[in-house]
Amino acid sequence: MIRFAVAMATLIVLICSFAFAQDATPKVQVFGGYSLLRADHGKLTGALLDADLQEPSNPFALPTYFLDGWSAEAQYNADHWLGIAADLSGRYGTPITLAGLPKETAYSLLAGPVISYRTKSRLTPFLHGLFGWDRTSLGASTITGSVTSPVSSAATTYNDFAMALGGGVDCGITRHVSVRLGQLDWYHTSINLNKFYTSAFGGSLLEGLATHQDNLRFSAGAVVRF
Repeated sequence: MIRFAVAMATLIVLICSFAFAQDATPKVQVFGGYSLLRADHGKLTGALLDADLQEPSNPFALPTYFLDGWSAEAQYNADHWLGIAADLSGRYGTPITLAGLPKETAYSLLAGPVISYRTKSRLTPFLHGLFGWDRTSLGASTITGSVTSPVSSAATTYNDFAMALGGGVDCGITRHVSVRLGQLDWYHTSINLNKFYTSAFGGSLLEGLATHQDNLRFSAGAVVRF
């Protein structure tokens, strides 16, 4: 599978490098595709959960985790270089590895300027700064795996500021269709994890956790241009 993905990426780059140029700047372009976010635990550890939830068997673990999701973006280009984009994305996963843990879902709506470097090549690099709102939720659940007694968690939602600073490369395939070969963002969220996990598990449990998170988000997909 990895070899196939590398081969396909190489083929797309070659097509982009040798295909004829597209000089016209689209007024509007729409992106849709897959995204993968490397999430920041914000100082939360398995040992801290073991202590605060009074689990002597030390069942909790928090390895590096990734959230699968999607990203959709609409962009208006004011001229050859400058545009403005609105980005809507969603991501899903489980932040802690243990049977019965609640699922995490998150959605964000961001907007901001985009600077594109358009030449006669089909490859169009771009940089953007997107700012807006993030909504992260944990579902209600009962944790059963390896704990001394079941641990209940309540449905919890947190809303706050988010931003994505980064860029990527689009490759024109036809006049109206491009492939976003890759987009990498430093993806900042402002979740007060003390409040978030205390709300989920009850009581006045957690202190000293981060009130913001520095994540990495990768996206790729298709772009339709008008």
